[in-house]
Amino acid sequence: MGSSYKRIKAFILSIVLFFGTLSLIGCFVMGIKNLCSFFDRYEVPISRVDTNERKVALTFDVAWGSENIEEILDILDKHNIKATFFLVGSWIDDNEDLVKEIHNRGHEIGNHSNTHISFTYISNEEKIDEIVVTSKKIKNLTGQEVNLFRPPFGHVDKDTMNTCKSLGYYTLKWDVDSGDWKNIGPVNVVERVSKNTTSGSIILFHANVKDVGVYLENSINNLEKKNYSMVKISDLIYKNNYEVNSSGEQKLLKDD
Repeated sequence: MGSSYKRIKAFILSIVLFFGTLSLIGCFVMGIKNLCSFFDRYEVPISRVDTNERKVALTFDVAWGSENIEEILDILDKHNIKATFFLVGSWIDDNEDLVKEIHNRGHEIGNHSNTHISFTYISNEEKIDEIVVTSKKIKNLTGQEVNLFRPPFGHVDKDTMNTCKSLGYYTLKWDVDSGDWKNIGPVNVVERVSKNTTSGSIILFHANVKDVGVYLENSINNLEKKNYSMVKISDLIYKNNYEVNSSGEQKLLKDD
């Protein structure tokens, strides 16, 4: 009986030690991963701005389709709103008059790459070319320098952020996705915008989706009822003395 008890006790102890060792190994591996993750961290794009002012930015990604541009511009004019349009270079090639019209109506034009390719799949040289080529196209048509960049699909990596910074660009995403690109219908788009918008929000719309006139008009009406002013991104973000936290919120640094 005594020897059997000792064998069972030893067996149980060996199991405890075995799983304890696995646990320690797991913790060690996770620790290494977290440490590597810490050293591999990089600044993320600006998705929203920390501000007490009730202002937000309306933004439109323009990669294809031109039939809705005039309607969007007319709605913005009606409400005396200036927005930011992120244009793709290949779209610019086919719509030079509309690029000039967007600019002439007082709106801001940002860079959305030349071919709308994910920047996580291309080399640094290709990243630079995608950005520089598009900005030259915009300047040739408007005379304006460009320093706002929105990565296609919102995809970025460390090299993308470093490249944009070295070229002098603010990299922008959004914190409110209207969902218009999903064709979820005007009611749902308006609800998403109304529900998720707060002071400092950057709202994402697209220019090539159906029912844009309905959901844009109603979204603006709702935001106006909540006393939000709608401005260009350059009038929302901080230009100097700021930091961007891991969630993409841009905060003004306090003076010591």
